[in-house]
Amino acid sequence: MSEVQPAPSEQHYAQMQQYSQSLHNDAHSVILVTAGYDNTIRFWEALSGICSRTIQHADSQVNRLCISPDKTVLAASANHSVKLYDINSTNGNPFVTFGEHTGNVTATGFHGEGRWMYTASEDGHLKIWDTRAGRTPVLTRNFDNGAPINDAVMHANQGELITCDQNGSVKIWDLTAHACTHELVPEEGVPMRSVSVASDGSMLVAVNNKGNCYVWKMSDMTSEPCDIEPLHKWSAHSDYILRCVLSPDTKLLATCSADKTVKLWNTEEGFKLEMTLTGHQRWVWDCAFSADSAYLVTASSDHVARLWELSQGETIRQYNGHTKAAVCVALNDLSVGYT
Repeated sequence: MSEVQPAPSEQHYAQMQQYSQSLHNDAHSVILVTAGYDNTIRFWEALSGICSRTIQHADSQVNRLCISPDKTVLAASANHSVKLYDINSTNGNPFVTFGEHTGNVTATGFHGEGRWMYTASEDGHLKIWDTRAGRTPVLTRNFDNGAPINDAVMHANQGELITCDQNGSVKIWDLTAHACTHELVPEEGVPMRSVSVASDGSMLVAVNNKGNCYVWKMSDMTSEPCDIEPLHKWSAHSDYILRCVLSPDTKLLATCSADKTVKLWNTEEGFKLEMTLTGHQRWVWDCAFSADSAYLVTASSDHVARLWELSQGETIRQYNGHTKAAVCVALNDLSVGYT
């Protein structure tokens, strides 16, 4: 059952007004999308909480969402494939479906300049797709990870991809060398659930099914050989961690858990617990920071997505509409510069 939208307090109203004012000059400055087990993709007006568009994804649930850097394309990864939707069109059908995987596609992403995309799957393959030749991506590389991949992210240098898998490995793939250059195994046999890389390339974070969080310091990846040093390890949650995300300013780490909470960790103070966000009634599957690192959107099995203001750790907007678990969220508000 969807939760009732709380009446905004004066403070909440002021916070939303401040966010709204910062976006005033760009009508399309915030793109917020969620998807869930109800086989729908929903676009939201971030400030009002109104669902502005719903896309039916009837053939399967959506596992992950990703918005292209130019905000024109939404990628939805699902069972064996990725579907690309035109964000600026009212057409509810994808303009292309690609992937050619034999298992669930668990991650997808865009090159910073849109030249290529990557997909990762439970079939154990990490694939690179050229998007310059037309609307249909062309497979250019296929890496065999040897185990089901649970997550994949791109390094800030756009030349490496980092995966984590069901066997407990975190691997760094060099797209120039066409090879895996590093393999990290924090707890052998314990599935690694999610990975995140700092926007400046300074650190790598990975989390596992036991609720443990691992951090490595990364040297300049352009140097040869690059160094990766263990930096920190701790028990972050008492249950599964489903997603970890570093903030754009690299000062915060968010961890989403089956324990119904999201925790914010201060990366500048030894990953001290900054705050715990409570309010979701079931598992919290995914989260996304605003560009200024001041807000966080979360998606949960309680059918609800929430917008949190992080200076106070309070929900200032709820997005009600999914009839089953909301399991992924994508946010692009890059017109909001962070200091």
